[in-house]
Amino acid sequence: MWLGPEEVLVANALWVTERANPFFVLQRRRGHGKGGGLTGLLVGTLDVVLDSSARVAPYRILHQTQDSQVYWTVACGSSRKEITKHWEWLENNLLQTLSVFDNEEDITTFVKGKIHGIIAEENKNLQPQGDEDPGKFKEAELKMRKQFGMPEGEKLVNYYSCSYWKGRVPRQGWLYLTVNHLCFYSFLLGKEVSLVVQWVDVTRLEKNATLLFPESIRVDTRDQELFFSMFLNIGETFKLMEQLANLAMRQLLDNEGFLEDKALPRPSRPQRNVSALKRDLDARAKNEYYRAMFRLPRDERLDGHTGCTLWTPFNKLHIPGQMFISSNYICFASKEEDACHLIIPLRE
Repeated sequence: MWLGPEEVLVANALWVTERANPFFVLQRRRGHGKGGGLTGLLVGTLDVVLDSSARVAPYRILHQTQDSQVYWTVACGSSRKEITKHWEWLENNLLQTLSVFDNEEDITTFVKGKIHGIIAEENKNLQPQGDEDPGKFKEAELKMRKQFGMPEGEKLVNYYSCSYWKGRVPRQGWLYLTVNHLCFYSFLLGKEVSLVVQWVDVTRLEKNATLLFPESIRVDTRDQELFFSMFLNIGETFKLMEQLANLAMRQLLDNEGFLEDKALPRPSRPQRNVSALKRDLDARAKNEYYRAMFRLPRDERLDGHTGCTLWTPFNKLHIPGQMFISSNYICFASKEEDACHLIIPLRE
């Protein structure tokens, strides 16, 4: 896979050089392949804990000029066959052209421009229009599919660093929440833990804290009890897990599949580390809350809300609250629960 060129200051830590020419270096991750030994266990553990892409793509190609100490990543690969294909393309198409340049800065500028051009061409052909998922999510989705054997249609909603408690021992790893599954992967010094749970199999989901476990999320299925803890934001994670489990139950009852909301407006400013699918689910949760609060029809969509006050003539007061605007209604809810609710159909 071609990568947007990024600087690499220490090129040989944890990597072994397998091929080199005056402008490019092909490297393999230490410990990958046969005979990994202790190095393979240590490097594998490090890759999982730090969420390194090297576990999925243990081969890479770097660009470097002779007098420069800075390397630039230009490609990575999950297999020797994939990375060799990229290496041969660079040798056949760029080596002769690069040897003509006199200035090393011009060489690097040309290489970066060429790689960006290849990526732009691939994205134009492969990505759907309006895809807002940042590169980090695509990388995580690739890891998830490869690690758990998920099909192309399985969409990643979000992923979190956490610990899974196996007995009394916490296993540090990564929790992946997809539309249909909860997945967890950990690799610590040769001990591997891989879990896949379908949302439709979840019978209980709760957030709790006990003497044995710190603040944690408990997931029960028909066969087992799972405990996850040490989240950076346990509230956000639990809320998303609850929403996905409820969504799976509703789909089971309605006999319908999950469909993305194609009419969801684009954000006014890019949201870092938030996928389009996560925004879709957040919008659904807000819509459901709005419809339940004012008992509105199922197809009513919330356009937005803002803080305001409502003048009530009967007691001559300004009541603070929130105004909600949707497809067919303007609604108001006071901050004090049940103090005042107002529903105005737009047709009136």
